Amino acid sequence: MRIVFVGAGELTVETASLLIARKHEVVIIEEDKERIEELTETLDCSFLHGDGSRPNILSEAGPEHADYLFCLTENDQYNIIAALVGRSLGYGHVVIQIHNVDYLTICRELRLEHTVTPSKTISRYLADTVSGVDAVELSSMIKYEARCITVQITEDNKGKISDFALPKEARIIGIYRDKQFLIADAETVLKEDDEALILTHSKHLSELTERFIEQEIEEEGEAD
Repeated sequence: MRIVFVGAGELTVETASLLIARKHEVVIIEEDKERIEELTETLDCSFLHGDGSRPNILSEAGPEHADYLFCLTENDQYNIIAALVGRSLGYGHVVIQIHNVDYLTICRELRLEHTVTPSKTISRYLADTVSGVDAVELSSMIKYEARCITVQITEDNKGKISDFALPKEARIIGIYRDKQFLIADAETVLKEDDEALILTHSKHLSELTERFIEQEIEEEGEAD
């Protein structure tokens, strides 16, 4: 596989090192020339010097040959712009790092479904460690065409899960309510302001995203 990184921070270096060891082709885009010179001594990969949010730089990295684009700088806004530009250029899988959780809703509205939020992941791991739990992150279990998304439940779509119209290859497997996670079954009743966790085939992502995002936008418009 060919993987392109925007940003040469610690997360990029650690991930790139693992991928290189697994014989994947890696390209790192970085604005800091000194940082590139430093990393060329330790990483056996290609480097591009430039702004990773600019179309000409991302095009030079070869989106037609890349399997993944990882936007992993420390700047959330920069990552979002780079991800949108990358997607428009044809990168098939775009993954972005988000530090401020306030941007997660924006990412969802922009159809940037693959986000990494280090603070949330690490905090869950530390809390589980204190509790003596060796939990396996769900992201490490989701393979092939399986995907997980969360959707906001509103006044218009609350009700029993068995009455909730979803594609055949999609299921509500849990809900977040009042800062708690609840396992869901067909008899579970969804309430307004719940967040439903849906396990689905990747081919339904666009349909589900458009359905719930458009609904949220319509309701916000009516409220205004």
